[in-house]
This record gives sequence, structure tokens and C-alpha cells, in this order.
Amino acid sequence: MASATNSDPTPTGYLALLRRNHNFRNLWYGQIVSLLGDWFDLIASAALIGVLTKSGLAISSLFVIRMLAPLVVSPFAGVAADRYDRRRILIITDLLRAITVLGFLLVRSPGQVWLLYTLTALQLGFSGFFSPARDALLPDVVSAQELGAANALGSATWSVMLAMGAALGGFASGIWGIYPAFVIDSGSFLLSAILIAQVRVTPNPHLVNIDKTINAALQQYIDGFRYLGRQKNVLIITLHKATNSLILASGFQVLQVAIAQKVFVMGEGGSISLGLMFAFSGIGSGAGPLIARWIAGDDPHRLRWAIAVGYLIGGLGLLLSAPLFSFWGVLLGTLLRAFGGGIVWVFSSQLLFQAVPNQMLGRVFATESAFFNLTSAIASAAVGAALDSTLSISAIIWWMAALSILPVILWTVWLQRRTPEMSEA
Repeated sequence: MASATNSDPTPTGYLALLRRNHNFRNLWYGQIVSLLGDWFDLIASAALIGVLTKSGLAISSLFVIRMLAPLVVSPFAGVAADRYDRRRILIITDLLRAITVLGFLLVRSPGQVWLLYTLTALQLGFSGFFSPARDALLPDVVSAQELGAANALGSATWSVMLAMGAALGGFASGIWGIYPAFVIDSGSFLLSAILIAQVRVTPNPHLVNIDKTINAALQQYIDGFRYLGRQKNVLIITLHKATNSLILASGFQVLQVAIAQKVFVMGEGGSISLGLMFAFSGIGSGAGPLIARWIAGDDPHRLRWAIAVGYLIGGLGLLLSAPLFSFWGVLLGTLLRAFGGGIVWVFSSQLLFQAVPNQMLGRVFATESAFFNLTSAIASAAVGAALDSTLSISAIIWWMAALSILPVILWTVWLQRRTPEMSEA
């Protein structure tokens, strides 16, 4: 039985959902603040590494670590989300991140950059448990009719806060300094834990009665892979976030640091110009899926074709940014790139909610996260190496724009060859 159905032709409104479902409201508020914390220290960390090392590869290494850490823990995170109290996982990981981020205050010299990398790996490793648990918890706090709106808000929030959290962190670093930004970041995780603690969820019988032995956990992990092996449509959909990251998102995040520090410099270490780029990315990634859902609704056939349109819009954004003629041109291109990427992100999540049973959601979303983090690390490393080569920033963006047509072609061919309706889980 799938997690949700499309029996109700009229999608639930976002304001109505927030007004009448206090459990989702608290979960969403907690997600906002927690994601703010995840990305708030990004620019402060990147600026600190840039100031201490003066190396593009060292900065890209930060992005690689931020993506590899959740990848490493993803097998454990997925099983944990399907075995233990998902709400409790969220609270514990928030508290652990609040403590970890305070350690950034100790990094004061080039010889201590390794400590920043280590603490970043711990912070994002804990986040690797937070994300699949939060996604898997969603059907437990909303009805089937509310799931489309809840997913759109939740998924858009992830991409928006990636950008807005980093933007606010950039502004805070530029105005108050790098180290005060770390203190604010720690407090954000504490606030998230308080908000999520207000969520009341009826105990899931599946989690209450599940076998808690290590052998059972290993079997669950294997069962998750077997499920994806049987459900090819589900497997392909789990690759969309990874593809979006590989071509449209993660590599460009590294480029944004270089653009801010070498081309359009505003604030200490370009922190304000970098914050503006992330802010425009946040606006685009939030507006894209909300506007597209107003057109497509929750119909799976329309959602699939909207993903192809999302890739096209993202590629157009790269084309506008590539010349680097003006900062406003870069901001507009960043907006469109994120607009298209946001559609891909949210609609792929919605297709998974419609097809995957509740007891498999943790493992499926953890696998999706693993794919995403792996390609994010690859893209970040590749762009960092390219920045230290003879290629210009503009040339790198042109290459990314050219590659953006590949997912459009491959996804369109897949849709034409497969049955329009996703296989029932």
C-alpha cells in the first residue's frame, strides 16, 4: 500500500495545513530552524578556510566533507529511521549538533583547519540521521490528503534553507564576524530541539513491535536494497536529487565562493555578495516548486513531466550566469537555476511519498540522500580542482550548462519507454 493516494483531486492548501495541523506546524518550524543551523555556518566556515589557506581546493574540500559525512552514515540512518522513534532521533541529533558547532570557535590558525573539517564531518553526520527520520515521520503527522502540501512545504524548505541559511550566515559573518556566527548557529539547533519536542505522534505499531537485534537491522538494510531492485521506477526517482546536485547545484555552490571572493567582492572575504547569491538561490528554490505545484497539482503524470521542465529552467539559469557580465546577471541566473532545481527536488520527493510504503520510507530516503551526497561530493571536488586549473570561472559554468541537457534527454526517454503510472509498492 502506498504512503499516499490521489483520491482527492483538490490539493490541500499550505495555509490551511499549517493552521489546522499543529503537529506538522511544530515539525516544520523545527525543520526550518534545524536546516538554518546546518547551513548558517557554511559561509563562515568557507570564509575562514579561505582566509587561513588561500586555496580553492581547501574550500571545495569543505563542501566535499559536508556531503560525504551524511553519505557515510546513510545506511545506519535509514535503518534507524525505520526501527526507532523518529521524533526522538530528531531531538537527539539537534542537541549533538548544538554541542559540535561550538567547537568551531577553536579554529584560529592554518594548522587547525583539520579540526574544522573534523567537526564539520560530525555535524553533517548527525544531520544525516535527521533528514531521513524527518522525511519518514511526515506521513505520521499528516493525512493522505495533506501529504502533497506537507511534502511541498517540507522539501522546498530544505532547498530554501540551504540557500537562506547560508545567506543569513554570510550576512552575520560579514556584519558581526565569523566566530559570533558559530555561536548563533549552535543556538539554532537548541531551538529546533525545543520545537520538535512539541510534536505529538501516535506510536507506530510497526516501530513498537519491531525486532531490535543487530541481525534484524542488517536484514532490514538488505531488504531496502532488494525493494529498490524490484521497484525500478522508485530507484530511478531516487536518483533525481543526485542528478540535480551533480549538474545544477553543488558545483555551483563552490563557484559562488570563487565569484564572491574574486569577481564581485562585497563584505569581508566576499561574504555579503556570497550571501546575496545564496539568498536568490533560496528564493528560486522555494518559489519554483510552489508555483509548479499550483499548475501540476499532485497528479503523478504531471509531476514527472514537470521534473523535465525543471532541468531545462535550471540549465537556462546557468547560461545566464556564465558570462559574468554583471552581478545582477549572476543573481538572475542563480534564481532561475534554483527555480528549476527546486522543482526537481520537491516533485521527486512527492513521487516517492506516493509509491513507497511507510515502513520503507526511512531506508528509501536514506538511499536517496546517499546518492545525493555522493554526487554532491563529486561535483564539489571536480569544480574545486577546475578552479585550481587553467579554466576560468566562466568556462566552468559554460560546461555545466552544456551538461544540463543530459538529464532532460535521459528522463524524457525513460518516461516514453515506461508505463506512465509508477509501479505499486
